[in-house]
Amino acid sequence: MRFLVYDRLLGIGDDYWIENEHGDKAYLVDGKAMRLRDTWELKDTQGRVLIDIHQKMLALRDTMVIERGGEPLATIRRKRLSLLRNHYRVSLVDGTELDVSGKILDREFAVEYDGELLAVISRRWLRVRDTYGIDVVREDADPALLIAVAVCVLHLAEKEREREADREGQEGDE
Repeated sequence: MRFLVYDRLLGIGDDYWIENEHGDKAYLVDGKAMRLRDTWELKDTQGRVLIDIHQKMLALRDTMVIERGGEPLATIRRKRLSLLRNHYRVSLVDGTELDVSGKILDREFAVEYDGELLAVISRRWLRVRDTYGIDVVREDADPALLIAVAVCVLHLAEKEREREADREGQEGDE
Protein backbone atom coordinates (compact mmCIF):
# COMPACT_ATOMS: atom_id res chain seq x y z
CA MET A 1 0.00 0.00 0.00
CA ARG A 2 1.53 3.29 -1.04
CA PHE A 3 0.54 6.74 0.09
CA LEU A 4 1.65 10.12 -1.25
CA VAL A 5 2.40 13.04 1.04
CA TYR A 6 2.91 16.51 -0.39
CA ASP A 7 5.68 18.02 1.67
CA ARG A 8 3.69 20.69 3.50
CA LEU A 9 4.14 18.43 6.47
CA LEU A 10 4.68 19.83 9.95
CA GLY A 11 2.95 23.16 9.59
CA ILE A 12 0.93 23.56 12.75
CA GLY A 13 -2.55 24.65 11.82
CA ASP A 14 -2.10 23.38 8.26
CA ASP A 15 -4.39 20.68 6.95
CA TYR A 16 -3.33 18.43 4.10
CA TRP A 17 -4.48 15.25 2.44
CA ILE A 18 -2.48 12.06 2.09
CA GLU A 19 -3.45 10.24 -1.08
CA ASN A 20 -3.33 6.58 -1.96
CA GLU A 21 -1.27 5.38 -4.91
CA HIS A 22 -4.23 6.02 -7.26
CA GLY A 23 -4.42 9.69 -6.29
CA ASP A 24 -7.56 9.31 -4.14
CA LYS A 25 -7.75 11.07 -0.78
CA ALA A 26 -7.04 8.55 1.99
CA TYR A 27 -6.23 10.48 5.19
CA LEU A 28 -6.48 14.08 6.33
CA VAL A 29 -3.78 15.43 8.62
CA ASP A 30 -5.53 18.17 10.55
CA GLY A 31 -3.09 20.52 12.27
CA LYS A 32 -4.44 22.14 15.42
CA ALA A 33 -3.23 25.71 15.82
CA MET A 34 -3.54 27.77 18.98
CA ARG A 35 -2.62 24.89 21.26
CA LEU A 36 0.08 24.83 23.94
CA ARG A 37 1.69 21.82 22.29
CA ASP A 38 2.14 20.63 18.73
CA THR A 39 -1.02 18.69 17.86
CA TRP A 40 -2.50 16.92 14.83
CA GLU A 41 -5.41 14.61 14.13
CA LEU A 42 -5.28 11.93 11.47
CA LYS A 43 -8.77 11.58 10.00
CA ASP A 44 -10.37 9.31 7.43
CA THR A 45 -12.19 10.64 4.37
CA GLN A 46 -15.46 10.92 6.36
CA GLY A 47 -13.78 13.18 8.92
CA ARG A 48 -13.60 10.58 11.71
CA VAL A 49 -10.55 10.96 13.95
CA LEU A 50 -8.45 7.81 13.68
CA ILE A 51 -5.39 8.96 15.61
CA ASP A 52 -4.46 11.93 17.78
CA ILE A 53 -0.84 13.08 17.72
CA HIS A 54 0.66 15.51 20.20
CA GLN A 55 3.88 16.54 21.84
CA LYS A 56 4.34 15.23 25.35
CA MET A 57 4.66 18.07 27.81
CA LEU A 58 7.25 18.06 30.60
CA ALA A 59 9.46 15.37 29.07
CA LEU A 60 13.25 15.42 29.43
CA ARG A 61 13.64 14.65 25.73
CA ASP A 62 11.33 15.65 22.91
CA THR A 63 8.59 13.05 22.83
CA MET A 64 5.53 12.65 20.65
CA VAL A 65 2.46 10.68 21.76
CA ILE A 66 0.05 8.82 19.51
CA GLU A 67 -3.44 8.07 20.85
CA ARG A 68 -6.38 6.15 19.43
CA GLY A 69 -9.83 6.68 20.86
CA GLY A 70 -8.42 8.75 23.73
CA GLU A 71 -6.14 5.91 24.83
CA PRO A 72 -2.35 6.01 24.49
CA LEU A 73 -1.06 3.88 21.62
CA ALA A 74 2.62 4.82 21.29
CA THR A 75 5.37 7.24 22.29
CA ILE A 76 8.17 8.29 19.97
CA ARG A 77 11.56 9.73 20.84
CA ARG A 78 15.07 9.82 19.45
CA LYS A 79 17.12 6.86 20.57
CA ARG A 80 19.32 7.98 23.43
CA LEU A 81 22.47 5.93 22.83
CA SER A 82 22.50 5.85 19.07
CA LEU A 83 25.59 6.76 17.09
CA LEU A 84 23.19 7.72 14.32
CA ARG A 85 21.34 10.97 14.94
CA ASN A 86 18.50 9.79 12.73
CA HIS A 87 17.38 6.85 14.82
CA TYR A 88 14.06 6.90 16.68
CA ARG A 89 12.26 4.39 18.87
CA VAL A 90 8.50 3.88 18.84
CA SER A 91 7.27 2.28 22.06
CA LEU A 92 3.78 0.82 21.74
CA VAL A 93 1.69 0.41 24.89
CA ASP A 94 1.69 -3.39 24.48
CA GLY A 95 5.49 -3.39 24.92
CA THR A 96 6.29 -3.74 21.22
CA GLU A 97 9.07 -1.49 19.94
CA LEU A 98 9.52 -0.23 16.39
CA ASP A 99 12.77 1.22 15.10
CA VAL A 100 12.87 4.14 12.70
CA SER A 101 16.17 4.93 11.01
CA GLY A 102 17.59 6.55 7.91
CA LYS A 103 17.91 10.06 6.54
CA ILE A 104 14.82 11.50 8.20
CA LEU A 105 15.08 15.07 6.92
CA ASP A 106 15.73 13.77 3.39
CA ARG A 107 12.51 11.72 3.62
CA GLU A 108 14.49 8.48 3.19
CA PHE A 109 13.91 6.18 6.16
CA ALA A 110 12.37 2.89 7.24
CA VAL A 111 10.16 1.60 10.05
CA GLU A 112 11.03 -1.88 11.31
CA TYR A 113 9.80 -4.32 13.92
CA ASP A 114 12.34 -6.84 15.20
CA GLY A 115 14.40 -6.48 12.01
CA GLU A 116 11.38 -6.89 9.72
CA LEU A 117 10.50 -4.02 7.41
CA LEU A 118 7.03 -2.51 7.97
CA ALA A 119 7.21 0.69 5.92
CA VAL A 120 9.57 2.70 3.75
CA ILE A 121 9.34 6.48 3.54
CA SER A 122 11.02 7.73 0.39
CA ARG A 123 11.17 10.35 -2.33
CA ARG A 124 13.14 8.09 -4.67
CA TRP A 125 10.25 6.41 -6.47
CA LEU A 126 8.34 9.65 -7.05
CA ARG A 127 8.80 12.20 -9.77
CA VAL A 128 6.62 14.91 -8.26
CA ARG A 129 8.69 17.60 -6.57
CA ASP A 130 8.20 18.14 -2.82
CA THR A 131 6.41 14.82 -2.46
CA TYR A 132 7.39 11.67 -0.68
CA GLY A 133 5.78 8.29 -0.34
CA ILE A 134 4.94 6.02 2.52
CA ASP A 135 5.07 2.44 1.32
CA VAL A 136 3.45 0.09 3.86
CA VAL A 137 5.06 -3.20 2.88
CA ARG A 138 3.28 -5.59 5.26
CA GLU A 139 -0.37 -6.25 4.53
CA ASP A 140 -1.21 -6.77 8.20
CA ALA A 141 0.41 -3.47 9.28
CA ASP A 142 -1.72 -0.54 10.46
CA PRO A 143 -1.30 2.18 7.79
CA ALA A 144 -2.77 4.94 9.99
CA LEU A 145 -0.28 4.14 12.76
CA LEU A 146 2.67 4.08 10.35
CA ILE A 147 1.61 7.40 8.82
CA ALA A 148 1.33 8.88 12.33
CA VAL A 149 4.82 7.54 13.13
CA ALA A 150 6.19 9.27 10.01
CA VAL A 151 4.50 12.56 10.99
CA CYS A 152 5.99 12.35 14.50
CA VAL A 153 9.51 11.41 13.46
CA LEU A 154 9.65 14.17 10.86
CA HIS A 155 8.38 16.70 13.39
CA LEU A 156 10.96 15.66 15.99
CA ALA A 157 13.80 15.78 13.43
CA GLU A 158 12.71 19.23 12.22
CA LYS A 159 12.57 20.57 15.79
CA GLU A 160 16.05 19.18 16.47
CA ARG A 161 17.40 20.83 13.31
CA GLU A 162 15.84 24.17 14.31
CA ARG A 163 17.43 23.98 17.79
CA GLU A 164 20.84 23.23 16.27
CA ALA A 165 20.50 26.16 13.86
CA ASP A 166 19.56 28.43 16.80
CA ARG A 167 22.62 27.22 18.77
CA GLU A 168 24.90 27.81 15.79
CA GLY A 169 23.43 31.26 15.34
CA GLN A 170 24.01 32.10 19.01
CA GLU A 171 27.60 30.85 18.84
CA GLY A 172 28.17 33.01 15.76
CA ASP A 173 26.92 36.07 17.67
CA GLU A 174 29.56 35.68 20.38
